[in-house]
Amino acid sequence: MTEPMLQVRNIQSSYRRVPAIRDISLSLNRGEIVAIVGGNGNGKSTTLRAIAGLNALDGGAIRLKGQDISAVPAHERVKRGLVLVPEGRRLFPRLTVEQNLMLGGFTTSDHHKRQETLQFAYDTFTVLGERRRQQAGTLSGGEQQMLAMCRGLMSQPDLLMLDEPSWGVAPKLVTRIFETVQQIRERGITVLLVEQNIHRALEIADRGYVIQTGRVVMEGSGTDLLGNDEVRQAYLGM
Repeated sequence: MTEPMLQVRNIQSSYRRVPAIRDISLSLNRGEIVAIVGGNGNGKSTTLRAIAGLNALDGGAIRLKGQDISAVPAHERVKRGLVLVPEGRRLFPRLTVEQNLMLGGFTTSDHHKRQETLQFAYDTFTVLGERRRQQAGTLSGGEQQMLAMCRGLMSQPDLLMLDEPSWGVAPKLVTRIFETVQQIRERGITVLLVEQNIHRALEIADRGYVIQTGRVVMEGSGTDLLGNDEVRQAYLGM
């Protein structure tokens, strides 16, 4: 049986001794898109940050490609193929588009892969190629999100975690963002997605987890969760 890409078992994490997530367990198989959904302040982003090594664990374990990474520093997790594109994009605004992208590939020694991924970024989002010498801070919100996603890809991840990729993006670009998530999966990259646009997230997800008050309260296929009455009433306004 193939080892899961990611296994999270009963992780707990706190902010200033106040529990933020409690006994979160989830798994991702290779090549899947898995969505974590739920309301604001329920621990979705904290879960991603804990998996990335940015928030300390109070308990539980995280395994990436079969290896326990619970105590591995965040920068080492990137080298092992786990990359987070954080909420709010976190670009270097005074650096150019291309400089931001090349910084994303800092941990990659394979020049050919770095150039191939750079070309993918410019082919996928032609505006990035057209503005490669423009400062990142002058881009629109949607363009900055495109740049943040592509910067994450430059690290050559096996698992890419996206925190609210449609946040602050004009409606006309939201569809493009979700199409790109699917393209990323087609490149053989596993995707863990946190997204408040629950309908769009579950439409493209193979599976999903619903988090409420720091706990997983429901899981299933994207299709099943979209059709679930509780999910429809609580999160989709139906």
